[in-house]
Parts: sequence; structure tokens; C-alpha cells
Amino acid sequence: MVAVIKTGSSIRRIFNYNEQKVKEGNAQCIMASNYPKDVELLTLSNKLNRLLNQAALNENVTRNSVHISLNFDPSENLSVAQLREIAEAYMLKIGFDKQPYLVYQHHDSGHPHIHIVSIKVKADGSRIDTQNIGRNQSENARKEIEHSFGLVKAANKKRRQAYELKPVNVQKVQYGKSETKRAITNVLDAVLNIYKYASVPELNAILGQYNILADRGSEESRVYQNNGLVYRILDGDGNKVGVPVKASDLYNKPTLKYLQAKFQQNEAARQPYKVRVRNAIDLALIKNPNHSIQSLAKSLEKEGVIAVLRRNDEGITYGITYVDHSTKSVFNGSDLGKQYSAKGIQERCKVVENSQPNETTKQQAVLQQKGQNSDTKNEQEFFAVQARQSNIPKPLDDSLQPSQSYNYLPHQLKKSRKKRRKRISNNF
Repeated sequence: MVAVIKTGSSIRRIFNYNEQKVKEGNAQCIMASNYPKDVELLTLSNKLNRLLNQAALNENVTRNSVHISLNFDPSENLSVAQLREIAEAYMLKIGFDKQPYLVYQHHDSGHPHIHIVSIKVKADGSRIDTQNIGRNQSENARKEIEHSFGLVKAANKKRRQAYELKPVNVQKVQYGKSETKRAITNVLDAVLNIYKYASVPELNAILGQYNILADRGSEESRVYQNNGLVYRILDGDGNKVGVPVKASDLYNKPTLKYLQAKFQQNEAARQPYKVRVRNAIDLALIKNPNHSIQSLAKSLEKEGVIAVLRRNDEGITYGITYVDHSTKSVFNGSDLGKQYSAKGIQERCKVVENSQPNETTKQQAVLQQKGQNSDTKNEQEFFAVQARQSNIPKPLDDSLQPSQSYNYLPHQLKKSRKKRRKRISNNF
């Protein structure tokens, strides 16, 4: 079992999210705890007002909603009665057994799971402290419930992979707006409050891995000028497909204003993890200093770091963003230091863009053109000029790179140069 706890400032939002699933036939409300009526007899107003009225007892608690999902292994076929027992046991163990809460069984995923909607304000108006509840109370509850109910243990790494977020099925979402909203919402739920990003491009570096784009439009567009934001589905080639969905139409309201507040929080929260990403890059280059950017990206994947390259229409790489799935942190390359930017990585990888052939290629082309009997001094001057014009700076981290020479000279030319030095020596 995998448990995910989220707190928020809108009870209506998480309530409407689950009830919309019920309306679409993708969920059912299977339990209402600490309500005066059985769940079958409750109206929508009954369900919501019970939560709102108790939350109103303490207006100082701004983040008063609690949204929990309990996820089970795909091999487990749990009955509604078993799901109710598990929900009841879980809420007791995390200290929410006296709170009003609703339990929804969802049917829109590849694994069985339930959602629990509750509040942080007690009946006496006091506040339930949820600081570190996921790491402490929830983790202990998960282990005890797995043992008591004979569930598949989430600690098994192979089983954890069953709950990992998968890219959106592009073909499916093109058929209608409801499918698009559902797909986008599922991805945003798993990303927005977990990853530490500090800009829209950094957020898109994560979302793009799941075929989603947060789109502000062009600077001339009405969306951009009004500080708006839409979310779109991407196909396998990164093209926008399907119906764009306004951020304000999604239940968790991931608007630009909301994201900008997250940017400020995440900027400080991600700082301790910069060193890990830098070290991962440095070690990969030490092990193989002749990496191409593409092979470096594959090496980083083994460390849980995804390097997202940004290229222009000519195919030239002009930017790089690192997504560290281990620490859930995102960094633009230049934020880690110049040597980790797109330009710095190209220098350290000894890779030059297609529009700039490397030194060896240039020299070979000149030799073919001028012939093997070219004057040594003229060739050296030519290569020096070409090197200056190529705009390829010296690698910034030479201390980590093996000594290499790119000043190629044919064997015959080297031999003749030694002879000249010998004749000069004899004259003295």
C-alpha cells in the first residue's frame, strides 16, 4: 500500500474533484464517517456542509483541507467492505478517527485505490498538526495495515513501480475535453506539490516527461498579457494536441499566480540538493570524459537525473535543465554554475554544434585541399585562425579532464620540424 497525504486551502475543491469523478461514473462514495446519516442517504449539500461547518470553527487554519489517497497493488482485488475497514484503520492510526471524512473508491487507474476527504479542525475548534504526518504517523500506519490485512508491501521496490506516474495516453485524450482534464489533473496532482521547480520552463521540464505542457502563449497573446495559463497535451514529437484547458478550470487551480507562489517556496527548498546534481554530472564526466551530450544524459539517468535539452529550429542546443527524480528537485543548468549550462557541458564533453565542425575535421579538410607538401608555418597559422573563429572556449574544468591535444600535424611535418631544430642547435 502506498499512502499520499496532501493539505490545501479549499475543501470545496477536493470535494468537487471526487464528486465529479462520481458523476462521470469513475468513482463512488463508499463511506461517510462521523456523519449523522448513512452515506446512501446523504445529499451533496449534506456531505460538503458537514466539512465546511466544522472547519469554520477555526478561521485561523487557512490550509484546512486534507486529501489522502491509499493505493494498492494491481494484483489485489479488495472488496468495498475491505476498503472501508482499511480506511477506518488508517484514519485511526494517523489521529483522524474523530474527524468527519468521506471515502471514495476510484476506478480510473490501473491499480485499486481510494481517496479520503477530511479537515484539520477538530470539533472543539482546535487544529490537528500535520507536520511530518506523512513521514511519521502515515508510514507507521501503512506498515501496520499491510501486516494486518495481508497487503503487498510497498517497501518492495518492484511493487512501488506499479504506482509510478506514466505519460498521458495521447490518443485517448484527443477525443474530448473531459478526458484531457482528467489526464492533466492526474499528472499535476503528482507533480505540483512534490517537485521543487522555480519557473514555468523548469516545471515544463517535468511535465514534458508525461506529455503535458504549461503554456502561457506568445507574448502578444491575450493569455500571456492577462497573466493567464493553459495546460495542453503533447504528442510524442512535442506537438500540442487536443483541447487546451484553462488553469482555472482544473480543480486544484494551478494558475500562474499559484505557481509563482510555489516558485518562491521551492527556490529555497531546492538549494540543499544542488550539490548532488553537480556531483552526478562531474562523476559521469570523470568516468568518461569523451561523453557526447546524449551519452552523458543516459549516464545521468542511472543516477535518477534527467537532462532535458532545449534546441532551436536549427537543432543547436541552447539550454539544459536537470530533473532530479531522487530529490524531486529541478535546476536550470546555469543555476548550478557556468560549467553546467548547455554551453559549459558542450565544452566539457568536447562536443561542438553541427554548425561548427571540430578542429580535427577542419584540419583534415585543409590538408586534403592543400596537399601533404604544405608549408608547416602556413598550416599552423591557418589552424590558429580557425580555432579563434570557431568560438570554442577552453574547457572550464581542465583539472578533471585528461590531457589531450587537438593540434594535429602529419608525421612527415613533425619530423621535418625536429630536423630544423637540430640544425639550429648545431650552428651554436
